[in-house]
Amino acid sequence: MNETIIGSARIMREYASMHLADGVRLDADLYFPADCTDLPVLLLRQAYGRRIASTLCYAHPAWYAAQGYLVVVQDVRGRGTSEGEFTPFETEAKDGAETIEWAAALPRANGRVGMYGFSYQGTNQLQAASLSPPALKALAPAMIGWDIRRDWAYEGDAFNLRANLAWSSQLAAEAARRSGDFTAFGELSTPPLAALSSATPAGRPPRAEKHLMDTFYGRWLEPENEDGYWSHISPSSALASLREAALPSLFIGGWFDSHLPGTVAAYRALECSGAARLHIGPWAHFPLDRRIAGEDYGPGAVSDIDRLQIVWFDAILKNQEFPDKAKLAPVSLFDLGARDWKYWPQWPDERGKALFLVSDGRAAIDMESGRLGAAPGEACTDMLVHDPWRPAPAIGCGHGAPPGPQNRDLTDNRPDILTYTTAPLGEALEIAGECDALLFLDADQPAFDVSCTLSRVSPEGNSTCIAAGYLSLLAHDPTAPLTISLRPTCITLKPAERLRLSVAAAAYPAYPVNPGTGIPPVEAHRAECRIITLRLRHGGDCPSQLRLTKGAKE
Repeated sequence: MNETIIGSARIMREYASMHLADGVRLDADLYFPADCTDLPVLLLRQAYGRRIASTLCYAHPAWYAAQGYLVVVQDVRGRGTSEGEFTPFETEAKDGAETIEWAAALPRANGRVGMYGFSYQGTNQLQAASLSPPALKALAPAMIGWDIRRDWAYEGDAFNLRANLAWSSQLAAEAARRSGDFTAFGELSTPPLAALSSATPAGRPPRAEKHLMDTFYGRWLEPENEDGYWSHISPSSALASLREAALPSLFIGGWFDSHLPGTVAAYRALECSGAARLHIGPWAHFPLDRRIAGEDYGPGAVSDIDRLQIVWFDAILKNQEFPDKAKLAPVSLFDLGARDWKYWPQWPDERGKALFLVSDGRAAIDMESGRLGAAPGEACTDMLVHDPWRPAPAIGCGHGAPPGPQNRDLTDNRPDILTYTTAPLGEALEIAGECDALLFLDADQPAFDVSCTLSRVSPEGNSTCIAAGYLSLLAHDPTAPLTISLRPTCITLKPAERLRLSVAAAAYPAYPVNPGTGIPPVEAHRAECRIITLRLRHGGDCPSQLRLTKGAKE
């Protein structure tokens, strides 16, 4: 199937390969309109097989070709049919830069290259751009990692157990398929939660010990690497060269995407160039749909990313005018409450109001006890008892599994979760950007975790998550307050709705259970985990609070 008709365009597909400087062959499919030459190039460097071509989120490459492009979809080193060994992120800068210059010189190409793709395919765009290949003119990174340690492998120093186990299993399964080891492929294809075990260290379940420790997964269990590993694989380490290049970059994210912090961090690091744009919708990692977790965000949530990207690339690679300024404002955010798009001249980071934690000391057992108020109350302490036998779940944390605005009613009713809720709002409340919780919190064990979730509560009392944050501590000064950063959001709460902050000591299995001993959670057996009592002090000299953000719109 080498020819496809899309509209009035006859699209051809051809196979092509290149050899890198070290001799490794990389394979690609080329898509282009027949009888056309002098075409700008759109390059997608795929880690999951070039025939998939990121169609989880985007139109098929043939559609992009029909818009007047030579589309190159390449298997990265060690994936699909390309030669070499796949080691995530480690060779993508050099391999990508070489590929860009190769693609720019292909027959039918006019020498101008743009890159697109999401997740791994979004991150490797920035890695290639860091070497300033002359032919590269524009990027469209979506759902990406920026600092791979901080916003992909870990969150708040907590190992992303479920996500890392799932992703490493998927990549290892593909390696097993390539080598013909179908037994390993079958073992790696079972759901990631089935691989967890209480009889082994949390980060080393039997599947990991058998198949994953010799892959990047084993290295990711070490939060600090003296050999500069994390810096080497992170686009953030090339900030200076990326700023100097000032490539037009359209960053795309989702409020419930696991990689949202990386997408926002990359934009914020590069927005000073004036060439970056940010577009965040009500989506998880994929698909980019108006419906998620039973919530329908309406027709306003239908943002045509394919056409948006074509508008972007047409303007830069074909020197065309942007047809709609609003769609390409510096910052375009979907408001989860108003269910429509809002536009900012820059990332909204103006500090809004603070809401103080107040209770009668029973916020764990009585959901009417804990309140969020405009002023601190009298000095009081809420006690939270974390039992590792039944740790608080990750259900309803927004970006967990399943992602989306999950209902938190049952989770918040657990006696090991503290909840603080505003009175019904008398007027609309707009929140935009990154909020955080400042908590005066200590524990009866040397180490503990803190999970915070921000939720909207309907007039009927149903709660759904808006944003969440997590922090894992191996030691803590009990006299110092903790700051738990919440993931970015944009929402306008309506009158009569309420806002809730929930505080727990776990979000399992998104993150391993902290044993409380000071041993890294990934190295601890469940049998070693201690019961931990947390004390959350508020009021008086300990003004624990939720700090909101807002921004001035265009």
